[in-house]
Amino acid sequence: MALVYAVKEINENPQMLPNITLGMDIYNSYFRASWTYLASMDLLSTQGRFIPNFKCDAQDNAIAVITGPNSHICHFMAHILNIYKMPQLVYGSAPMTNGNPEAVFFNRMFPNEDHQTWGILQLLLHFKWTWIGVAYISTDSGEKFIQSVLPVFSQRGICFDFIEELPKESFSSKFDEIMNGFSRVLRIMLRSSASIVIGHGDVQLIIIFRPSLMFAECEGIQMNSKGKVWIMTAQMEFTSVPFQKMMGLEAFHGALSFAVPSKQVIGFQEYLQMKNPTLEKEDGFIRVFWENAFECSFPMNDTTDKEMCTGEEKLETLPTSVFEMSMTGHSYSVYNAVFAVAHALQAMHSCKFGHRAMAYDGRGIPLKQQLGQIHHYLRSASFNNSAGEQVTFDQSGQAVAGFDIVNWVTFPNQSFLRVKVGKVDPLAAKDKGFTISADDIVWPSMFNQKTMFSFPDMDECFQCPEDQYPNDQHDSCIPKYISYLSYEEPLGICFAVSAHSLSVITFFVLRVFIKYWHTPIVKANNRDLTFALLISLLLSFLCALLFIGKPNKVTCLLRQITFGLIFSVAVSCILAKTTIVILAFMATRPESSIRRWVGNKLAITVVLSCSLIQASLCCVWLATSPPFPDLDMHTMTEEIVLVCNEGSVTMFYCVLGFMGFQAIICFIVAFLARRLPDTFNEAKFITFSMLVFCSVWLTFIPTYLSTKGKYMVAVEIFSILTSGAGLLICIFSPKCYIILMRPDLNKREQLIKRPN
Repeated sequence: MALVYAVKEINENPQMLPNITLGMDIYNSYFRASWTYLASMDLLSTQGRFIPNFKCDAQDNAIAVITGPNSHICHFMAHILNIYKMPQLVYGSAPMTNGNPEAVFFNRMFPNEDHQTWGILQLLLHFKWTWIGVAYISTDSGEKFIQSVLPVFSQRGICFDFIEELPKESFSSKFDEIMNGFSRVLRIMLRSSASIVIGHGDVQLIIIFRPSLMFAECEGIQMNSKGKVWIMTAQMEFTSVPFQKMMGLEAFHGALSFAVPSKQVIGFQEYLQMKNPTLEKEDGFIRVFWENAFECSFPMNDTTDKEMCTGEEKLETLPTSVFEMSMTGHSYSVYNAVFAVAHALQAMHSCKFGHRAMAYDGRGIPLKQQLGQIHHYLRSASFNNSAGEQVTFDQSGQAVAGFDIVNWVTFPNQSFLRVKVGKVDPLAAKDKGFTISADDIVWPSMFNQKTMFSFPDMDECFQCPEDQYPNDQHDSCIPKYISYLSYEEPLGICFAVSAHSLSVITFFVLRVFIKYWHTPIVKANNRDLTFALLISLLLSFLCALLFIGKPNKVTCLLRQITFGLIFSVAVSCILAKTTIVILAFMATRPESSIRRWVGNKLAITVVLSCSLIQASLCCVWLATSPPFPDLDMHTMTEEIVLVCNEGSVTMFYCVLGFMGFQAIICFIVAFLARRLPDTFNEAKFITFSMLVFCSVWLTFIPTYLSTKGKYMVAVEIFSILTSGAGLLICIFSPKCYIILMRPDLNKREQLIKRPN
């Protein structure tokens, strides 16, 4: 409405743009990237024909785009529009550009957010609110607020009971998931002893927050029963959809919000009062809104039992929660953006290029090659709007303005008032840049401003030492207890028993193979490699015990080094066994030169080379940044975790990565040899064993990185035992079965028998 009214005013003013008529296209992005890109491409096409970069209608030239309210919408459009040097006037929170060239084409109608964060800090300090909570949505602006602003608050004595991320609404989100996410945060707020909650979000937050409150109240969560005071940022402009008009607003009663300053534009309310959807021919939105807001139906859409829309319904009769008659901050920014474009065009019209006026075609349309200069004139635009306020931009294209501080007063009929109680003026002297009138503020009924502090006898709160954590009342500190994976706890006992059991089983298998070392099945495929593999598996199960118990200097040095070397030997033995199988079948001819490689020479070469590479990596690790015992004070709130600091994380993943490289090569070789006759080799069993091995260690890394405290050690122990057990079972169980249960198959005749 503000956009249309501004265009109407300009076109009716003969002194603004003579011989030029402004028009507009309005697109609904649905907050989705695909719709936003579609709208951007449509701007570059002839009206009614979607052929990007081809326009044959001289009267349909887009010269600027007013975009918002979300920062990511601006980013999506900038990818395309910046190619054509088309300026964007952002009326919501602008995206983080970080020096990106596309920032040249942004004009920010939204005031500098740094003034807002400074104002929030001054508001907290003014009322001595030093114990607060924060709820935010993870946008560019939200992440900057959490990472850059809150640490500054802490330096000024502000403490945080909670900092919670709210679920981000999207069209792919499930309604129940969003509701459950909001309910979880609401429960945290209600349990909190903080009476002040800062809400940092965007225009969608209020839309989704209202049904979340109703959903929470159905579960017995009364948000307004605890007297919480919301402090909301200006990005959270109040919006709703018509079906929400009967949803309560009590939770926002007494809230304080920062808002983009706006003034009442002469004639705007009268314009709204005269709106009649039956007379609107090109407005594709007003009929849909009208039917939902007034719960009626137009004749062509009469598919329900609703009353007929007459078009004579009045917008001023709607609750404020559905439609505000006054021009809101975002609407005022859009209104000023239209006039900024008009004044830039006017400046271009009057500008002289080479002692001649700016060239226009026969219908008064600027030539395309000159439209690329409009952003230059937008940056220097300065004018007084019809409300009597001066609008100017700084050198970066940011609107020079501050913020109003507004108190929300709600009523049972779903209406509300925004009462201005203060402001942030960046142009005023620093001691006068923030003003607040506390006497004009209406507080929530359960809110008691004099019992707000968690530390009533202190001027400011303090942070607990690293080895302590605050109690639930946040009035004292409790010592943290020492935590590590010990032999006394059930998890440690379980791992220790498993490691010993697997070691005993491996030792038993080794004894069986030694006892029957002269039999054909043990001789087949190099029994020396088999013994080496069994010994390395036995040691791998025992090395898991190094990870259990209180970390010390010796165990920290031995843990990862021993694990890496033993497993490297085991995998290299399997690789050598598989390679020998393939070469044996390739060397069937007596004169073949490959025959000399079949045997111990190749086996020793493969095992030693792989082991030496892994040993070299371990030596570099120990020489540069070896592991050492450490205390983790921060990962767990109530615990001090005794850990082995890996020293060099890079070297840890190099050791792990080389072992993984060996395993993948071994799996590929075994997979290629899987179709060789079963009686001659174990390639199929090796393929299965390496599939298990690789699966375990591929899942290890994300699981390891996502766990905390002593459970990171538990994940590694589990991976060591599981991968070792997979090798033992897949490779040796078939052989043990033949040796012990089917000795009739353990004969040379069986091994050399060819399948039909």
